Amino acid sequence: MVADNEESLLPWEKIKRRVVVKKESLSSPDYGSRPEERAVEELLNYGIVNIDKPPGPTSHQVAEYVKRIMGISKAGHSGTLDPGVTGCLPVTLMRATRVNELLLSAGKEYIALMHVHSDYSLSKIEKVAKKFTGRIRQLPPVKSAVKRRLRYRDVYYLRIIEKQGRDVLLRAGVEAGTYMRKLIHDMGVALGSGAHMVQLRRTKAGPFNESTLFTLQDLADALYYLKEGNESFIRRVVQPVEAAVVHLPKVWVLDSAVEAICHGVDLAMPGISMFNDPIEKDQVVAVMTLKNELVATGRALVSGREMNAEHGLAIFIDKVFMQPGTYPKQAINQP
Repeated sequence: MVADNEESLLPWEKIKRRVVVKKESLSSPDYGSRPEERAVEELLNYGIVNIDKPPGPTSHQVAEYVKRIMGISKAGHSGTLDPGVTGCLPVTLMRATRVNELLLSAGKEYIALMHVHSDYSLSKIEKVAKKFTGRIRQLPPVKSAVKRRLRYRDVYYLRIIEKQGRDVLLRAGVEAGTYMRKLIHDMGVALGSGAHMVQLRRTKAGPFNESTLFTLQDLADALYYLKEGNESFIRRVVQPVEAAVVHLPKVWVLDSAVEAICHGVDLAMPGISMFNDPIEKDQVVAVMTLKNELVATGRALVSGREMNAEHGLAIFIDKVFMQPGTYPKQAINQP
């Protein structure tokens, strides 16, 4: 067995963001609520289940199963997995389906079993793996959801976990839209005799990983216990929508700024209470209340270092998630 001691982190996981306090303030308890304190009914209408996708059904079918199990009208998934692939499939519920776009562009991690068609030493395979780490060119397979043309993708890491004979177990962290089957095929071409993918499991989908996985049966069981009056299991299985923005830098706003943002007004400097550093100009950021509720996402018009300013616009609001009226127009923060 080959030990995988090297760091295997997606780009966002490597960033150490600090919180810069611009205006000391507390959110009023009279409106809004912390995500973990939401009523179960609201959680089911505005939450996410990280399903451990079984082999067989398509991602779309899994989302349909979730709808049937929960008796809801809308569920979506972020990032299609082929029928035979297992692992992390975040399924968004009802109003939360609008966050799918944020997850589609996030990095992914896979554990793959590759079978090489000739005998090679471990060192030879590791050398080829290094060639496929970093910026690579990839031509999508013939059967794919995108136009078949050469494109560039980032492979953040590609580690050999174990080798037994011609079977090679590897871990890969990749940019969204990278085809693992094609990556393994191309590695086989580089080796000289070919290779193919035997099995594939997704272990990370943006901020979601195997630590929060639940099966479809788990979901059904949690709903059964809920009907019996026990909320604890469903609160473990269904995560608040805010779990989908863990990987994004954040800006926390005063209560008094929330309602305007809910109507699509861009965030001005005076409305900021705290912000993450670093934030880069033009980076996608999550706008949060001081109770850590997701209000909106947008594009930073300035860097984090410039958000201490007293005038000007800070965030161009792109997509609003909080419903208007959650916070009143004249909300007053507590000192």
